[in-house]
Amino acid sequence: MSSDSGLPPSSIPILTSVASYRKWRQKAFEEKKSVGFVATMGALHDGHASLVRHSLVDNDLTVVSIFVNPAQFAPHEDLTTYPRTLPRDLEVLAALSLTTGNDLRTPSAVFLPSVHDMYPSGISQNVADQKGTFVEVKGFSHQMEGQTRPTFFRGVSTVVTKLFNIIQVCIRCSIFAILATDHACGLVAYTDVLRTEGYPTGPLAPANDSRFTPLPSDAREPQYRTHSTVSRYSGSFGPVLTPQSDPITSLALSSRNAYLTQSERDIAAPKMYAAMQKVKSHWESGRNKADSINEACAYLEKIAKDLAAQDPTIDVKLDYIEMNDPDSFEVVPDVTTQTTWEAEAKGRPVILSAAMWVGKTRLIDNIILGDKTLLGIL
Repeated sequence: MSSDSGLPPSSIPILTSVASYRKWRQKAFEEKKSVGFVATMGALHDGHASLVRHSLVDNDLTVVSIFVNPAQFAPHEDLTTYPRTLPRDLEVLAALSLTTGNDLRTPSAVFLPSVHDMYPSGISQNVADQKGTFVEVKGFSHQMEGQTRPTFFRGVSTVVTKLFNIIQVCIRCSIFAILATDHACGLVAYTDVLRTEGYPTGPLAPANDSRFTPLPSDAREPQYRTHSTVSRYSGSFGPVLTPQSDPITSLALSSRNAYLTQSERDIAAPKMYAAMQKVKSHWESGRNKADSINEACAYLEKIAKDLAAQDPTIDVKLDYIEMNDPDSFEVVPDVTTQTTWEAEAKGRPVILSAAMWVGKTRLIDNIILGDKTLLGIL
C-alpha cells in the first residue's frame, strides 16, 4: 500500500518529501545496500522501464523519482497539460522485477517530492520572476534545442543537481543514478555540469543482462539510440547508452507521444527519423553538411505536402535539423564533409539533432554520427 493517504494504492513505498527519502536512504546506507536511482517526470514508457531494469541489474535497491519539473517549461509550454499518470506509473513499476541468484529485485521506493520541496522559494515559469539558486550551463544552452527553448537546459540542470544532492552519494554504499533524457545535447550539457561542479565522472557500459521479466504484452523492447547520465559505484558520474526508441516506428520514446493521434503516431511521426537517416546516409557517402541537410529538408517538405493531401488533419512542420560539434555545441560549417571533419576534429563524432511539429506535438530526436565512444558513451 502507499505510505501516504490520498495516493494511489501501491505495493512500492511512496516517499513524498526529502526528509522521508533521506530516512529511507540512510537505512540503506546503514545496511550497506547499493542504491540505484532513476529520475523521471512520470508518464512512464518502455524506455523508462528499461532504465529501471538497468538499475535493478547493478543494485540491491532501486528508487524511482517522479517529478514534473516546472523550471524546464517556458510560460507558453505544456506544464499544465503534461501527462500525469501516477496510478499507471505505479503499476508499471510494480510489474518490473529481476532475479539474480536467490534475490528477486523490484523497485524499492518511489520518490514523489512536492514542488515546494524542490523549490522552497517557489517557482515561476518566467525566469525573470524566479528566486533561489539555479544552475546555468554557459555556452551550452543556446544551440540545438536551446535555440528554440532558451531556458530549458537551465531548468533541467537545476533539477538534476537538486536530485543528485538529495541522493547524497556516500562512500559507504554505491549510488547509480539514471536520468531519462531524449536529447544527446542534454546529456553533453549536464556532463559538463558534473565535470565543472566537481562530481567524479566516468563512463558506464549498458547492461546486457537477459534475466528481465517481460514487458506487458502490448509493450515492445526499445532500441538503443539516445542517452542518459549515470552515477555508479563510488559515486562516479558519466554517460551511458540507454534505450529510447520504438523498434517498429523508430519514434523516439517520449511521454509527450501520448499527445499524438493514432494517424500522427503511425504515419507522420516516424518521418523525422527517416529524414535524419537520409542526412546520415549522405554525410557518410561524402556529401557536405549543407547538402546532406538540404536533402532531408526537401524530403520532409514533400512528405508534409503528401500527408496533407491524403489526410488534412495531419500537419507536419520541421522546426530544425542540424549538426553540431559535441564539445562546443557550435554548428558544423556547411562545407564540411565527414572526411574533413574527422581530420580536423581528430575523429570526434557529430551530434545530429532535429525537432518537428506533428499537429500540436513537438517531437525531438538525435543521432550520434561517428564513434560515440570518443564522447565517453560506450
